[in-house]
Amino acid sequence: MSGCGSYGMNNAEGPAMLRLDERPHSRMEIQFTTRIFKEGRTYVAHALELDVSSCGGSEDKAIRNLKEAVRLFLEEAEKMGTLEQILEEAGYSKGKQKFAPPKIISVQRMSLPLPLTHA
Repeated sequence: MSGCGSYGMNNAEGPAMLRLDERPHSRMEIQFTTRIFKEGRTYVAHALELDVSSCGGSEDKAIRNLKEAVRLFLEEAEKMGTLEQILEEAGYSKGKQKFAPPKIISVQRMSLPLPLTHA
């Protein structure tokens, strides 16, 4: 990870919600799963389904920055005409007032041995 506000990765997870303007007088809502982890003294927040991340000096600041990064990412996708494609590829389905996230069945920490080629 190279810095805050990157699009693109923790130990704590939780839902986050963000409202998106779909039409001038209508609002839609999107939910996403957030992971929070620490890199040195910096907290990093990552929106799993959207692969967007940001950071801050505290967990709360990282989450606020992530919501802003997701909002900007989705606004730009809407301007480019790719929002629905991005959300569909991320597993979302569109309802009347919100984009429903993919159903998470399980979250597990896995381990796998790596070959040591340069030991």
